[in-house]
This record gives sequence, structure tokens and C-alpha cells, in this order.
Amino acid sequence: MPNLSSLALRQAEEPTELFPTNESPIPPVFQNVSKLKSLCLTLTPIYPALFNITSLVELKLIGYTCPFHFGTFVGFLASNSNLETVVLDVKFVDGSVWTVPARMVSLARLRHLAITCANPTDTKGLFSFISLHVGTCLEVFCPSWASLDSYLPLPPTAIQKILTPITVIKFQNSPREFHVFGNNGSFSFRSSQTAFWMPELYLFPTTSVREFHVNNTPWALTPVHLVSTLSQLPALETLVITNTTSWATGTFESLGGRPLLCPTLKTVAFFDCWLTPEVMEEFKGAIAKRKDLEAAWLYRVVIVSSTGVLPDYTVIQQLRKYVPFVDVRVDDKLPDLP
Repeated sequence: MPNLSSLALRQAEEPTELFPTNESPIPPVFQNVSKLKSLCLTLTPIYPALFNITSLVELKLIGYTCPFHFGTFVGFLASNSNLETVVLDVKFVDGSVWTVPARMVSLARLRHLAITCANPTDTKGLFSFISLHVGTCLEVFCPSWASLDSYLPLPPTAIQKILTPITVIKFQNSPREFHVFGNNGSFSFRSSQTAFWMPELYLFPTTSVREFHVNNTPWALTPVHLVSTLSQLPALETLVITNTTSWATGTFESLGGRPLLCPTLKTVAFFDCWLTPEVMEEFKGAIAKRKDLEAAWLYRVVIVSSTGVLPDYTVIQQLRKYVPFVDVRVDDKLPDLP
């Protein structure tokens, strides 16, 4: 098949011989792959002939626990300069990551780089040797308990550069996910670890963030942590809180206090949150105080429930005294939030 352009193979279990030698019989399908553009292998032996390919646009290697040699792999990437998508679930030989020459691999067309990796050193190495460009979507999944900073180059300027200015941040706990969007690029970090709040936030410039989403954080919305987070978001316009069913007393008091947090905040949205009368009363009180502060006008409150459980109508009417637009509805998604 000399004109083969796409090849996807999946083996039921990892082979005993992951890296066959040049003397190993080469399957005919691998003998002439000079026009291959997409290569997706899951638990499939990596024959030496595959490392001679230079035409790839898409590369996916999934499920490999037997380690690759870092230098060989980086050289393989460098020889496929037209790569647009790279998805890796691999590990590298201990000690091989930093033995390659200090030369950046330029993948000018790369738009999506996803890495599943338990060893932070492996991810640091890839990010340190690949030249990242504006508009690239990066994803890191770590099943270990290490923090995000241990997976990034030091300092993480390579990641920051493709995102600046950052405009949207989304955080979710259980499972833990941290997503950063900006400058047409994005960075996503997924981990099995749990943390009391968001230490990742301090690794990125946040002064231009316009939207901040918090999802599934029943114990993290405490007054101290909310103040700590919002104080880093001076340009915030939209705050979205999702799937929160328990609230610490005083959570929203900081929105109506001094020094003023998020002076440009226009919209607060709740989706599938348990908004008790006590929570709504506290929120209303903070908004009332905020209305009296200069440049602190809250324009819109959105409350959406997919289950039909909504705050009491009387509470909603009272809130409308302080906010021009209060949008309450039963739906399975939030409306557009300008």
C-alpha cells in the first residue's frame, strides 16, 4: 500500500517486544510508509522503520509503559516538521531526557499537544525542547500526586507566552482540572490529586482574565480562598459557579467589602447550585453594599438549574432591587454570558 496516508492499530495488551530490532521481521504494512500522514498506535510494537517517517501530520502513541529513549523520540518529532497533532501516553528511559543536545525542535504547524505522564521530568523535557507557538492547545494529564509546577519548564515562560493575554480560567475539583484560555491557545491540566484550592493560579499572569469558572468545589469556596483568588483577577467581568451544594458562612461578604474586589465585575452566574435562603440573603447583602461603591455596579445575575430546584421567588424579587437583570431558568446549560 505505497499510497497509505492513515494507519491506526490497536493491540489488546502491551507486546513483550515493544521495540523490535532491525533484524526482526517487519510487517509489510510498515515497509513502505513514505506518504503516511496519520499514525495512531495503541500498545503496538514500534518497528525501526516507523522512525524513518518524515511526512506525519498526526501522531498518537497510547498506552506505552515500556520506556522510549528521549533523544531518539525528539529526533523523530524534529524530522516530522509538519506535525499538527501529537498525543502521547508514553514514558522515557530514566536519565535520557537531559542527554539530548540543547536544540529546540520547531514544529511550526503544531496546534495540539497532549501528554499523559506520571513522571514530571518527562513532561518538562518535552516542553523544554519543543518550540511552542501562539494558538497551540496543550494538555497534560498526570495520574500522580505531583503539582502542576513540577511538570512545567522553569520558569514556565514557554507556556505563558502562547497564552498571554489569558482571558478565561476554568477550575474543577474531583476530578481535578485546571484550564487556561487566551490568545487563541489553551492549556489544560488534569490530575488525580486533590488540593484545597488552586495553587496553579499563581503560575500564570491573571491580570487580563475576564471570565473565571469554579466547578464542583463544595469545600473550596471559603471566604479566605475566594478573596485570595479574586484579588488576582482585577479585570474580572464574569464569575461562574457550578455544582456547588455547600457554602461556608461569609463566602460572598468579600464582594461587598473594601478593598474592592473585581471592580469591573458585571455578571455572576450559578449553575446547578444549592442556593439556600441564607446563601441568597448573604449574596444579596454583598451586592447591596457593592452598589454603593464607586465603579462596582453588578449588571446581571444568572441562576440556572437542570433539576428545577430554584431559589424562592421572594428572594429573587428582592435581588432585582439591586441588579438590573436577574435571569432565572430551568435548563441543562447556561445562556451566553457577555
